Amino acid sequence: LSPLLESGGGSVQAGESLTLSCKPASEYNYFTNCMGWFRQSPGKEREGVASISTGGTKQFYADSVKGRFTISRDKEKATMYLQMNSLQPDDSAMYYCAAASVGKNCAPNLLAGRVDHWGQGVQVIVAS
Repeated sequence: LSPLLESGGGSVQAGESLTLSCKPASEYNYFTNCMGWFRQSPGKEREGVASISTGGTKQFYADSVKGRFTISRDKEKATMYLQMNSLQPDDSAMYYCAAASVGKNCAPNLLAGRVDHWGQGVQVIVAS
């Protein structure tokens, strides 16, 4: 799989929003992989945040972000997004795009850690 290109990180105040983007360098891979987002803050393990099926019809979320984060895919742009609303300081972390080859239960398995490819990560900082 070609590199996963992330963008959209930054610093915001608590309660504000950010949108992260992830675009595989190869559009072929975009259409043949389920995708998702993970995050990791200093001293903590990397955790799954959200995942989305290859066709974009099924989304899965960690309990900590349900109702605040939305994962989506845009076929025309071959890009995946993570809309993050009502951000809190605990959301501060390095966020990583992830992808996995299509298989049964690809998206929920990806969220559980079955990842084939990782992006380089983007920093999100939420100030209180």
